[in-house]
Amino acid sequence: MPPGGWQQAPPAAGPAAYGGQLAGWGRRFAATIIDGLIIGIPALIITSLLGVGVLGATVSESAGGLVAALVGLFVTVLVFAVLALVYAPLTMMRSGEHNGQTFGKQIVGIRVIRTSGERMDFLWSALREVAIKTFGVAIVATATLYLAFLANYLWPLWDDENRALHDMAASTRVVRA
Repeated sequence: MPPGGWQQAPPAAGPAAYGGQLAGWGRRFAATIIDGLIIGIPALIITSLLGVGVLGATVSESAGGLVAALVGLFVTVLVFAVLALVYAPLTMMRSGEHNGQTFGKQIVGIRVIRTSGERMDFLWSALREVAIKTFGVAIVATATLYLAFLANYLWPLWDDENRALHDMAASTRVVRA
């Protein structure tokens, strides 16, 4: 040790320290599209079966028509929200080789890992996907004219570790599976 107690800082952790090669933006984008379809198609089927489309089609200029349209919109948003908020944590908490993967991530060959090395469990997946990625970004996006959504999803393009803002907040990385 040099005089005065100074020591050189240890080298920064590279991708190998986090469990593999970092996933590129294209794979992350493709997984988001696939997961959107996996959530969107059942949500459309459910809302159709509930007759939400009929409610919207019968809207008239009356107060009753407006109420029907608002109820239809609320039910549609609720169905999409419930499916989206349950889907990612339930699929990402799987054990073994599919831990940290939604079906979209699994198809494109990527996974989410925690920087601590611990497995993705339901609570951590819900924290990342629901609390931070969905609600946290949405709150900030509302205040920034939705520029925060754009910044969050484009951030991996210029980040050295290909992290989105929600990855930084949740202490996660997305790597090739």
